Amino acid sequence: MSSYIFISPGSDPGMGRPLADPILRAGARPTMGTCRPDLRRLVKLGDHIFVISGSMGKRVNQYVIGGLEIDSKLEDQIAAFDAFPENRLTFDESGQRHGNIIVTAEGLHDPRDSHGNFDKRIRNYLVGKNPVALETPREIELGRERSVSILSNVFDKPEATTIRQIIGRFRKLSDDQAYRIRSALDDLKREARS
Repeated sequence: MSSYIFISPGSDPGMGRPLADPILRAGARPTMGTCRPDLRRLVKLGDHIFVISGSMGKRVNQYVIGGLEIDSKLEDQIAAFDAFPENRLTFDESGQRHGNIIVTAEGLHDPRDSHGNFDKRIRNYLVGKNPVALETPREIELGRERSVSILSNVFDKPEATTIRQIIGRFRKLSDDQAYRIRSALDDLKREARS
């Protein structure tokens, strides 16, 4: 198993900073195509990837945004370009980036994208299944309150007071750890609905 959990710097959907990659929004097939090419290369079918919000300052707790199970792996974004047109790079009126496919129809680097290492970055486009994401304000609130506790239990780090103390920038997960994180997120979603 090669499952992972990582921090996405600058992303915090609860603070109006959408997560561009992986795509975990409701109603969409979960995918991951630009972020963490190292992890996308390492994961195999059936593995999981979870993502944590970036640090937004001392008054805003980071939280586990969500995750996906790897269902298939496309060779590159060129193969994903036609399969997932909704994931092509776009920007909204406010300039916020959306989409995780940074190639053009010709297979070139979209000039609006600022990522380096284009040839490496576009390899291993992940297509997921069974996504889980904290999306509603109440789910995010519970995630902020409990993510440190959840992760400290999963990684047996009872002394930890921050997410960074538990995982650093990213961390490999066992099958059991991936299951426990997914289960905890599902529990938070259920609690938020009650």
